[in-house]
Amino acid sequence: MAIPETVLGFSGGGVNGCGGVAPARRPAVPTENGQPAPAFQAETLAGARLDVPADYAGKVLAVRFWADWCPYCRQEMAELQPLYGRLRGRGLEILAVNVAQDRDTVSRFVTPLGIGYPVLLDPEGVVARGYGVKALPVTWLVDRRGVVRGKIVGEATPEVFAAKVTELLDER
Repeated sequence: MAIPETVLGFSGGGVNGCGGVAPARRPAVPTENGQPAPAFQAETLAGARLDVPADYAGKVLAVRFWADWCPYCRQEMAELQPLYGRLRGRGLEILAVNVAQDRDTVSRFVTPLGIGYPVLLDPEGVVARGYGVKALPVTWLVDRRGVVRGKIVGEATPEVFAAKVTELLDER
C-alpha cells in the first residue's frame, strides 16, 4: 500500500514550511512514490561516510532535508529523537540531511538538541537536487526494499510521523 504525500502544518492558510532551496545548477528531478530512492554518498557531521540507501538495506528510512534558518526544524528534530529511540530497534533510521550549510553551522545547530540519529552534510545541495527538494523541511519515506513510499512536506507532529513510519515498519 502506498503512503500518500502528506502536506502538514497548515496555519493561517499556509504550509508551515521554511521556504525554497537555492536554485540548483541542474534542475531538480522529482522523486515519486514507487521509484527507487535516489542513491547518494554523504559525510556525517561525525565524519563517517555513508552510502545511502545501500548502508541501510532492510531498514525503513526517513530522509529529512533541513537547514538552520528553518524555524520549524529545531523543534521537529528534537521531537523526533524519542521516536527514533523507540523505533530504531524495529528498523527505523532517520537521516537528517542539512542542505547548503557548512559543518560549523550545522554543529552549532544540532549539538544542543542531543539527537542520536545521523546528521548528513550536503554543502552543495547535490543530494537535495537528487531528491527534487524545492522547500524545507521535507522528509521522504523509504521502505525496507529501498523504494520511496511517501513524502511529508513541511512540519510534522511526532504522532503523524510515527503513524507513517510505523505503517512501513509493520510491512514484511
